[in-house]
Amino acid sequence: MLTGSIRPVETRTVTVEAHSLAEAHEMLEAQRPDGFELANAPVTMGKGTTLLTAVGTFVRRDGVREITGADRAAIDAQVPDGWALITIRAV
Repeated sequence: MLTGSIRPVETRTVTVEAHSLAEAHEMLEAQRPDGFELANAPVTMGKGTTLLTAVGTFVRRDGVREITGADRAAIDAQVPDGWALITIRAV
């Protein structure tokens, strides 16, 4: 028997403009949805300005559930659309 852990696959993107990297990070953290983590935040600077634009990508990390099955195929068959299998262990 195997037990698998699954979690929702969901991302959200937020764009902020700031005058420093620290300020951009603070602004992104202030807009972080509950259950999400900041996964990526590339920063660009416009021509002729010191204003930074950061595009933060947040990924969902909560909502973990466990599923069980006799083998890997049985576990894979139970993973719903919009969810990802993150671990498998023998029980």
